[in-house]
Amino acid sequence: MGFQKVNTLESKDTMAEFVRHLLDDVRAFEHMLENDWFESDITRIGAEQEMCLIDKQTFKPAPINMQVMEHMAEHPWCVTELAKFNLETNLTPHEFTGDCLSKLEAENLQYLGAIQKVLDKFGATTILCGILPTLRKFDLEMHNLTPKDRYFALMAAISKHLLGTAFELRVEGIDELLVRHDSPLLEACNTSFQVHLQVSPKDFVKMYNIAQTLAAPVTAIAANSPLVFGRRLWHETRIALFQQSLDTRTTSDHMRERLPRVNFGNDWLRGEITQIYKEDISRFRVLLAGEIEEESLEMVRQGQVPKLRALQIHNSTVYRWNRPCYGISPNGKPHLRIENRVMPAGPTVVDATANAAFWLGAMTGMGLHYEDITKHLDFADVRDNFLKAAKFGIDTTFSWLKDKKVPVKDLILHELLPLAKEGLKHRKVKSADISKYLGIIEERAKEHRTGARWALRSFTALQQEVTHEEALTAITACTVQNQQENKPVHTWAEASAADLRDWRPSSMKVEEFMSTDLFTVQKEDLIELVAEIMDWRRIRYMPVENPKGELVGLISSRMLLRHFAKHKGLEIAPACVQEIMIEKPITVTADTSIMEAMRKMRELKIGCLPVVKGKDLVGIITEMDFLRITSRLMERMEQAAADKEKDKK
Repeated sequence: MGFQKVNTLESKDTMAEFVRHLLDDVRAFEHMLENDWFESDITRIGAEQEMCLIDKQTFKPAPINMQVMEHMAEHPWCVTELAKFNLETNLTPHEFTGDCLSKLEAENLQYLGAIQKVLDKFGATTILCGILPTLRKFDLEMHNLTPKDRYFALMAAISKHLLGTAFELRVEGIDELLVRHDSPLLEACNTSFQVHLQVSPKDFVKMYNIAQTLAAPVTAIAANSPLVFGRRLWHETRIALFQQSLDTRTTSDHMRERLPRVNFGNDWLRGEITQIYKEDISRFRVLLAGEIEEESLEMVRQGQVPKLRALQIHNSTVYRWNRPCYGISPNGKPHLRIENRVMPAGPTVVDATANAAFWLGAMTGMGLHYEDITKHLDFADVRDNFLKAAKFGIDTTFSWLKDKKVPVKDLILHELLPLAKEGLKHRKVKSADISKYLGIIEERAKEHRTGARWALRSFTALQQEVTHEEALTAITACTVQNQQENKPVHTWAEASAADLRDWRPSSMKVEEFMSTDLFTVQKEDLIELVAEIMDWRRIRYMPVENPKGELVGLISSRMLLRHFAKHKGLEIAPACVQEIMIEKPITVTADTSIMEAMRKMRELKIGCLPVVKGKDLVGIITEMDFLRITSRLMERMEQAAADKEKDKK
């Protein structure tokens, strides 16, 4: 979505004109291929770094990208992204040789440093992570969409093609996430480190198929996105989340196949690069149009290189994990690139650079040994490997060459790292850089420690001693600290409660602390059943809901005590919940502030608040939740005071 002048297709004439340009662009592309116009005597690499902006004290999203951009006007390499709490930097393309990798790392650090100087004015910082752990569902509502026409146009166009009634997330890992959302802005959860490799036309098909083959092992070793809305899901949940957030399909009672706009592909690339463009035009309706000022076919007839704007706009709305890219080099010649989109951002710049080095080296090394990888692997296995890698990360076993079943760790250490090293040497990359970046991948594999495993282990341990929300905040705070030190993730200590020392919660909302793992009853249930459940589960409040999940009442342990005391020793007919429940309990919504909820409970002298959305019961918050919040704050205040006294001495 790097094109500013795009719009929705508001009329048949607009659609017809844009499609005409789109078809002309394909024909112009084919003409340039057939007549050898493309640059093929140099290989460059490049990258795009996406990031989240977060508040330094709350570690929650900071929706300030437009304010930041006002201070970054002189830096064209810094651009907005879909949500107000996202930014992206476009790193300088470098020839794939010499110290290109260390230049990539140094420039990334330089750009992040320049952004940080601006963020300091707003009390914010950046974080590099595939999915921000502290992101909340309400952060992804339309008020946080970056206010630019092209983003509004994209959201409107995708929503227009929605076949169901809402966008749905269904992801199962250690935990399970089943949630609906009213817009495709869920996509803003994802931040990536997108790496580009320039490829000559004669090698494009071969190299694209190799990129597809390598998507799985690269995803497995780079994974760092296992936490979404406090749920432990896939090791690289970005893969599922990206597809589902833009998926306009719905379930149906027939077996018609529909590919999602975010997809891996359904077969090897054969023939020419134009096969991809033709398939995407055939399968996916045009979402956006643009102001196309050039006539590409006429330009190529006159020997001029067109920008192919229509083709690029359509290509930007179909999200292949390995995406073909067309561009024009500084010398005026057109060139082709493969954009790798599987790598998550971070968790540190050196980690991201190591991931890039591994992919670039393995691409080159495999290209030296396999003229046609499709003769050695079935595409079904390659696609299956990719999905398994996203789910299980470094714990995956792949179907590899000659139908071998190979654990990720063994594949990387014994086959792909040697290939990557050979590939980088072939490109005459600086030997110190090869050792540094591939050494990080090697240690990550040996230690069996990716960003995903670090986050999952940290979260599971933290949940034993702090609240759900504090665990997510501690992981985020620890990530920021390690990112600032640029330490490879395999060297990180697990996040702990001590990482909350700088946390200053403010404007906290009920959604962040409410319990969503609810035990409920219905009004026809026996009171004896309620008493047993509350005793078994050690809970003091039991919401009453109807079969549709709507809140209709509330029972407390005090009500049960009064009921049993009143009928002690008496022989009466079994009573049901409806006879003693509160029929219209006081409620709050998920976006109610914690302070407002506490005030309401204090003034009304009640011990819990069911959380509703409309009539639907979505959670509950009790006085015990508030006790945990305040006790943690007091502990941190005590620790801060002790640290201050220690510093004085």
